[in-house]
Amino acid sequence: MAEPARTPLRVEGAGFVVRPWRIDDLDALLEHADDAQVVRGLSDRFPHPYRRADGEAFLSGRVVDLSTAWAIELEGRACGGIGLLPQQGEREHVARLGYWLGRRHWGRGHMSRLVGAFLDAAVPAFGLQRVEAFVLDGNTASVRVLAKNGFQPEGTTRAAVCKDGRFHDLHWFARLWGEAASGH
Repeated sequence: MAEPARTPLRVEGAGFVVRPWRIDDLDALLEHADDAQVVRGLSDRFPHPYRRADGEAFLSGRVVDLSTAWAIELEGRACGGIGLLPQQGEREHVARLGYWLGRRHWGRGHMSRLVGAFLDAAVPAFGLQRVEAFVLDGNTASVRVLAKNGFQPEGTTRAAVCKDGRFHDLHWFARLWGEAASGH
């Protein structure tokens, strides 16, 4: 397995590091990703059960572009991920934000702090004016993370996702920066 692509973005904060994924993160990735509670609000790109082959495919860049996906490190080990999906063309000033965290670290405010620090670094690095995030119905913790970081609700797409045989609404949030923020 080849080493994932490197990105210059690295963010350090109170008790956390956001950094590029590394091949030696595989065991930590498997430990935290193979949890039905973690994947319940994520895309089917994030399978359950999460097997070694899934982790190897991810870390080799065959699942997502690792130049826009980073590891969340707490207590010296990777335990989650955060990423951006930059848009193109007339939407090149926009990126979609996604994140997940191992359940052992839930409820401590880590994600709220690190999303803010991450966006402080990523928005200028990628020349963004708008960041969007989509939250599956029932994921109130993610809604709180976004609200604490200045995201505003923009709407709900009803029955937008079918997961585990059930239809779910998808809630859309966004935050503006720079000229886009001053013009609205």
